[in-house]
Amino acid sequence: MSSDSSTGALGTVSRWLMPAEDIANFLAAIAILLLMFLGVAQIVLRTVFNSPIAGYIDLVQLSMASMAFLGAAYCQRLGAHIRMELIIGQLKGRAYWMSEIIATLVALFIIGVLIWYTAQHFWRAFTLGDTTIDAEYQVWPSKLLVPVAFSIWFLRLLIQFWGSVRMFLDPSKTPVAVVTIKHVAEQAQDEIHDIMGDIETDDDANTGGTRT
Repeated sequence: MSSDSSTGALGTVSRWLMPAEDIANFLAAIAILLLMFLGVAQIVLRTVFNSPIAGYIDLVQLSMASMAFLGAAYCQRLGAHIRMELIIGQLKGRAYWMSEIIATLVALFIIGVLIWYTAQHFWRAFTLGDTTIDAEYQVWPSKLLVPVAFSIWFLRLLIQFWGSVRMFLDPSKTPVAVVTIKHVAEQAQDEIHDIMGDIETDDDANTGGTRT
């Protein structure tokens, strides 16, 4: 990270958001693990004891929100999401960063709209006491996770927008809180770190990760 004040502020804000992203992603992983255990228990109880778990389908449906959305901001930070880069990968300098600015603005608009409507869905479920059809579990906790996850994602996009604008104004600066396209050898090195449980290096903490 360079020493100018704007870079320092950008890096600091990015690091402040990281714990929230890490916790949300951890909760998503826990939800996936618990769902696996629940599935095994359902098979064993249904096959061996002919006594399936009451409301199993309802529990699976309620868990979908946590698995689908809580890890989104974390993936955005690391650039682990999938996108086509056949064209953007050929851009350099300000042209590349302008494409990042435009793409981030589109994402900010879409996620902002989704936050508004998913928050309304949560509030309606909360005030009406909406429940699942079979076991009649309350659905508002699951619906609350969606605008919360999107809000964290929105903040990460704002930070990356800030970082992209900074790089557009001066492409010679060190990238901070943005993701960049990497070569095959660099991606292979990242995968090695991933397998060894060392996903983020000191450089990742400063730049916000890398994109493949």
